[in-house]
Formats: sequence, C-alpha cells, structure tokens
Amino acid sequence: MSNTYTQIHIHAVFTVKNRQSLISTSFQERLYDYITAIVQNRGHKMLAIGGTKDHVHMLFGMRPEDRLSSIMLAVKRDSSKWLNEEGLASGKFHWQSGYGAFSCSKSRIPKVIRYIQGQKQHHAKKTFREEYLEMLKRADIQYDERYLPDIV
Repeated sequence: MSNTYTQIHIHAVFTVKNRQSLISTSFQERLYDYITAIVQNRGHKMLAIGGTKDHVHMLFGMRPEDRLSSIMLAVKRDSSKWLNEEGLASGKFHWQSGYGAFSCSKSRIPKVIRYIQGQKQHHAKKTFREEYLEMLKRADIQYDERYLPDIV
C-alpha cells in the first residue's frame, strides 16, 4: 500500500501447557532462535525474546498486513512441532491455548527489552501469576480468572 506508514510493536507472552517447566536451558536458545525465524520469515522484526522454563516473552515489530492471531498460531504450532520432532523436551510438548499480547509504544521499547532479558532475575522475586496479572491490570484489560487456568 502506498502512503501507509505504521509502527506497531507487540509484547506477547505465552506459556507451556499447564505451566510445566519443560523449556530446558540446554535448548532454550535454540528454541528462541527458532521462534525468531518464524516471526521474521513472516516479515516481522523480532526485537527481544526471553523467558523461563515455563513461559516465553517476545517483543516484535509487526507488519499490519498480518494478523496477530495468525502470528501467534504459527509461532506456537511450528515451535511445538519442532520441539517434538527434535525430541528436546521430556514428554510431549504443547503450548497453552491462549496468550497475552500488549501494544508497546516506541518510547517503552528499551524498558520492555530489558524486562524480557531479565526474566530469570525477575522471577526470582515474583511469580508468573503475579507478573501476568500485573500486565493485564497495567493494560487495563478486564479478565475473568475462570478463563485463565492455562495461563496462571
């Protein structure tokens, strides 16, 4: 499209099904590289990716021609398929059915990148549940805890 200019940054969070600690440090970086390739092969720009043994955060610049739900479906479907084919996780690997996605202004990008890179230290002080509910509240997203069982 001519004369169309956008700046869309998304901070997405998703967890391993039932929040199992299946993301081992032995393959964590390979998983992040694989997810980055999925995002970038769709024409988006990965700015940061990180997490812990049971969840992943990613910040990416999104092209408006794609749908967020399609990106997240591809990331979770393709990466879980890869993990299972490679036999990297103990047992069958599945991501949760949902995800959190939050828009991020350009001025907050450096702070969100530091936040994503510091996940291990962050979770030494705060649980994922506390973190995720804070993110929802900060974004003023109304939620019903009955519909968050796979997430929190």
